[in-house]
Amino acid sequence: MEKEKNSVWSFFASVKLALFTLIILAVASIIGTLVPQNQPAEEYVKSYGSGLARLFELLDINHMYGSWWFLTILGLFSVNLIVCTIDRLPNVWRIINMNNLETETRRLEKMSSNLTLHSTLPVREAAACVKELMTAGGWSPQQAEQDGQATLFAQKGAWSRLGPYVVHISILLIFIGAIIGSLFGYKAQTYIPENSSISRVYQFGTNKAIPLDFKLRCDKFTLSNYEDGSPKEYRSELTVLDMNDREVLSKSIVVNDPLDYGGLTFYQSSFQEMQDFLVSIENESTKAKHSFSAPAGQQIPWLGTPVTFGILNVAEAGSMSRQLRYKVWFSDGNGEPSVFWLNDSATALVKRLNANYIISAKQQYATGLQVTKDPGVWGVYIGCGLMILGLYIAFFLSHRRIWVSIAAQATGSRIVVGGQSNKNKYGFEKEFDMLTNRIKQNDKIQPDKEKP
Repeated sequence: MEKEKNSVWSFFASVKLALFTLIILAVASIIGTLVPQNQPAEEYVKSYGSGLARLFELLDINHMYGSWWFLTILGLFSVNLIVCTIDRLPNVWRIINMNNLETETRRLEKMSSNLTLHSTLPVREAAACVKELMTAGGWSPQQAEQDGQATLFAQKGAWSRLGPYVVHISILLIFIGAIIGSLFGYKAQTYIPENSSISRVYQFGTNKAIPLDFKLRCDKFTLSNYEDGSPKEYRSELTVLDMNDREVLSKSIVVNDPLDYGGLTFYQSSFQEMQDFLVSIENESTKAKHSFSAPAGQQIPWLGTPVTFGILNVAEAGSMSRQLRYKVWFSDGNGEPSVFWLNDSATALVKRLNANYIISAKQQYATGLQVTKDPGVWGVYIGCGLMILGLYIAFFLSHRRIWVSIAAQATGSRIVVGGQSNKNKYGFEKEFDMLTNRIKQNDKIQPDKEKP
């Protein structure tokens, strides 16, 4: 039974299992990148044919990152990481916390970095002198004495041995965050016409309506074009409203500057030209103002006032320009109606018998927003931060250890200095030389001229 248990444990702790699952995850991720995810079934038939489309559906490749087999591989890799950590961490912990003051002198003499010195001072005074020099050099030595022999030990970067395990934890956090996002999050889209609001979005692929617990209004959409007429920038002025239509916040968003609210992120992704036009009318005297969504060819009343208006015709401003011009009919019940041309987004002052009116008109747009809900994103962010920290620790920091053994001899004391580093041997050699040179500068400590 114990043998069977060890066999199972060894399987989950094996590096081969880690490599196997990593290769499978890498291949699956490539497939998931090449094959569009969460699209309607007819899109896969159209792009890949009915045979591949059925295979995609059978293997959940069209919803791969939430499929049972992909999550199983993630779980297997996570178990492998956990078992590897449990299997190897105790030994690393022992190295970090071991009693290094019991190290024998002959072991110091066999270290790659070692030096033998002689001092005219007795053991205790020589130990105090070396300890002071080590402290001045940035080391924090411990000291022990036994049978007339003193041992000093100091280390730096002991916790750097935990760098790989920080990376392990970061990977697990990223996996947990990704799984939470896959299971409880979604991606959706919506279009909001200017001066309109929505309280639901539509999930990608299924087009399922997802209700919101707030409303989102598009106050204005601005499209900037290059000289050749191609779109340059989309900008939407958005306002969040509670369910009682009270304004909560407003923000202007562009492609790389989304709106975050209520656990959702709204990205500017596209736009649509509407068949209607936005017309704004202001009474110059009373400052009364109202905006209308007006289709062409219809007479529109301003309720509560004698004003009526309509867009008679729409034309392009020039053969090389996409800017529109509007032929506007306007009446306030006094005298003959006014008929005039108005450029898109321009304003006109219409003088009537009893009042003047400021009128503007523009193409009405619907802003296209991509909506994401990812409750696990903070796990991913924290995991990525920990991964950077863990990789930095694992690759750029090292565990450096220095021992000093001081034993009595006929003319004073013999000092043996030894050091080790688990990484960056060249850098440690320089640090070791700096310390030993500091010790040798003491006039009562000299290099041993005899062979150790």
